[in-house]
Amino acid sequence: MYSTDASLYRVVPRGVARPRDRVELENVVDAARAARVPLTTRGAGTSCAGNAVGPGVVVDVARHLRTIHAIDPVARTAVVDPGVVQDVLSRAARVHGLRFGPDPSTFSRCTIGGMIGNNACGPRALGYGRSSDNVVALDVVTGTGERLTLDSRADLRDSDSPTLQALHALVMANLGVIRTQFGTFYRQVSGYGLEWLLPENGFDVAKFLAGSEGTLAVITRATVRLVADAPFTTMLALGYPTMPDAADAMPAILPFRPTAVEGMDRRIVDVVSRTLGVDAVPRLPDGDGWIFVELVGDDPAEVAERAAGLLAASGCLDGEVVDDLVVAAALWKIRADGAGLAGVSLDRPAHAGWEDAAVPPARLGAYLRDFDALLARHGLQGLPYGHFGDGCVHCRIDFPLTQTDDGPAAYRAFVEEAADLAASYGGSMSGEHGDGRARSELLPRMYSPEALALFAAVKRIFDPDNLLNPGVLVDPAPLDADLRAPAVRRTPLFTTHRGFVDDVHRCTGVGKCVASTPTGVMCPSWQATRDEKDSTRGRARILQEMVNGSLVTGGWRAAEVHEALDLCLSCKGCARDCPTGTDMAAYKSTVLHEAYRGRLRPRDHYSMGWLPLWGRLATSVPLLPRLANLAMQTPGLAPVVKAVAGVDQRRGMPRFAAHSNRETVRRAVGDAPVGTRGEVVLWVDSFNDAFASDTVAATAAVLVSAGWAPRLLERTACCGLTWITTGQLDAAARELRRATAVLHPFVARGVPIVGTEPSCLAVWRSDAVELVDDPRVAEVAAATHTLAELLASVEDHPLPDLSGHTIVAQPHCHEASVMGWAAEAALLERTGAEIVRVKGCCGLAGNHGMVAGHYDFSRAVFNTQLGPALAAAGPDAIILADGFSCRTQLADLEGRTALTLAELLVAHPAVERV
Repeated sequence: MYSTDASLYRVVPRGVARPRDRVELENVVDAARAARVPLTTRGAGTSCAGNAVGPGVVVDVARHLRTIHAIDPVARTAVVDPGVVQDVLSRAARVHGLRFGPDPSTFSRCTIGGMIGNNACGPRALGYGRSSDNVVALDVVTGTGERLTLDSRADLRDSDSPTLQALHALVMANLGVIRTQFGTFYRQVSGYGLEWLLPENGFDVAKFLAGSEGTLAVITRATVRLVADAPFTTMLALGYPTMPDAADAMPAILPFRPTAVEGMDRRIVDVVSRTLGVDAVPRLPDGDGWIFVELVGDDPAEVAERAAGLLAASGCLDGEVVDDLVVAAALWKIRADGAGLAGVSLDRPAHAGWEDAAVPPARLGAYLRDFDALLARHGLQGLPYGHFGDGCVHCRIDFPLTQTDDGPAAYRAFVEEAADLAASYGGSMSGEHGDGRARSELLPRMYSPEALALFAAVKRIFDPDNLLNPGVLVDPAPLDADLRAPAVRRTPLFTTHRGFVDDVHRCTGVGKCVASTPTGVMCPSWQATRDEKDSTRGRARILQEMVNGSLVTGGWRAAEVHEALDLCLSCKGCARDCPTGTDMAAYKSTVLHEAYRGRLRPRDHYSMGWLPLWGRLATSVPLLPRLANLAMQTPGLAPVVKAVAGVDQRRGMPRFAAHSNRETVRRAVGDAPVGTRGEVVLWVDSFNDAFASDTVAATAAVLVSAGWAPRLLERTACCGLTWITTGQLDAAARELRRATAVLHPFVARGVPIVGTEPSCLAVWRSDAVELVDDPRVAEVAAATHTLAELLASVEDHPLPDLSGHTIVAQPHCHEASVMGWAAEAALLERTGAEIVRVKGCCGLAGNHGMVAGHYDFSRAVFNTQLGPALAAAGPDAIILADGFSCRTQLADLEGRTALTLAELLVAHPAVERV
């Protein structure tokens, strides 16, 4: 898990340390020094340039060193451990009207220590500064073992520290080199920030260490500056013929003191529209290149006047001040979503490597034109975007690292020319992510031999044995050494399972799955355990190592692989929320399928994996449901049944229905008149068919009241979900082919299909088209709907008045992740109720939470979001859960009864609204 970060590089460490406090962190540094073992400090592991991988000990400060020791609202400072997450600090400071200024796109998981190490910036560095600008003091351990407290508010020139004395002497002997080559423009992040050590800058060693990438010292505690957001904010959207034309406008825009200036072109916009839908892109100004500008201030009239002046001076084709906050948020989201999607939106996978070069903003337009020409000359595609106000350009590029044997050579050829191009514009190899292993070798193309000699001298002062993050900045590793992607071409699975190999390498390590506070379904297991191996990224790394075959041996049956996948809930949250579309649920099914092919499986694969079969059997034999329920509820028999089925003994067991619910309702509505809206197939899943439930009858009643004639199938049509989640993919494909044969004739006649279980509907829209090569499957998928989706087409359908009620809604994970929950949200909003939507997983996830050994974990997942939401809403809240597993979990853990949407509509009389 620690052999790579968010970069192209794979360097296997000798060990990993997770110190629990400052003393342990210092002891780890001392132990590494004594053993002469290299040491690399790691925060969130989102470094794009290979800054957080190393051959010795990797020190994970994010796991335990997360304490905010003090916030001083008067001084506007905070004292934090290096593993404190930016978002956590900003949330804690918000009660004082403050926050930490730099806000990179990884703000929900990047650590303050990591941000200082790479001198992270983010889109609002124009207004709030880089990380170096926001460092007040650092407590560090140098490579010599010296403990230093470096305070920007103190004069360190007369310090008795041997390190600081040597550093000061070095600076004073090289003032000319430093003054002419460092700090030439704001985003000159490459190399060491020696300009901070100049006499006119107060010999500020704390700020100097920002951007040193852990090569000089290990941060044990940091004091950082907090900022206050101005109360009034406005946004401008400006359109230009091209993105370079937009960049040409920087000299006209920057005098208006923007907080952020973000640039992009149609390439990014088209990616967002194609991937997330046209609704994700509001109307943009005319043109093919755009700039979004943010202005803030204390006086709304002054901000408005500044915005008007900027608009007039910008030279745009078309532009406007965006007053609508919803539209403004959607426009900013284009930039954020596009950045995440850039890596998986080209014909070939796009990679980091040449990631964040920067040039002086006044020269940005010309640089972008030459950069596009360079891409074309090398036959490469990229999606440039960036912080145009700072001259910083991000670009993921489709280097052919896995397509051809000479991929690494093509990569080297391009980045060497790209470095020369950036240097020719007076630019920096890195504008905010650091040089790492990707760009340190390129520093001679930017700096003189004298400047490089200074880097080496500084390194000798702080770390004479080259133990701290070796291979970075000084005596760098070759930029094409230790590349992870090309190695897969030499593995057997690359030939036999190329699709799987490509899929597990979709994870680039961006780490949205390890966000400090969840923003969607992903990743409930990590939210419950906070262990890297239980994150989407951690699992992807282990699967990548399985493919590699050197660290993880044993292939599909490797113990490490199954340990990592054991707590994966197959929720599919990552398939939607991960910027790279990593679908761990699908990968887990593939691993289980291959690992148990032709072998005896775990008991739960037969009991719960074959549950639709057992359900059909139970409800087709008279008295068998009653006997089965008796066995599952009787104290003496229930433990035996659970043990045989592989179910945890603490679990309650759902009760079988006396008869098939589908058959019962089919007989009841079989002679119903044709509805005014026509026929609709009511497709009943195996869970709601076989277990005690009113869902089928309620759904039929709602359909009839809305003017449809529900048709219930006489033949079984199972989606194979339980076979999919237990990795029995051949059986799942057989079930899907049978279901397609049953359902497609209705689809061919134009009859819509409404399902009763969202997770089963989700199979048609995701797994089915991958498991069955039949064009009819996609046609069935397009014709299937949730009840809310179908009702959305009936604008005049009356709904109950639930004003004054609170509804705690738990969308099924597969519904939220695969289909979305927009139709349900819109319908419920029309009822007038207060809607509390739970965004996480209930913790049961089909059979997962039932399996022996998963009970405590299942409860922990429940307690991350659903449990607190119920407690906050109180006992009188209506609980809504269309997912059978969600309702089962609520009944089992809380003794609460949840309603499906259909049951809610039936239980509350509709009212006609004028």
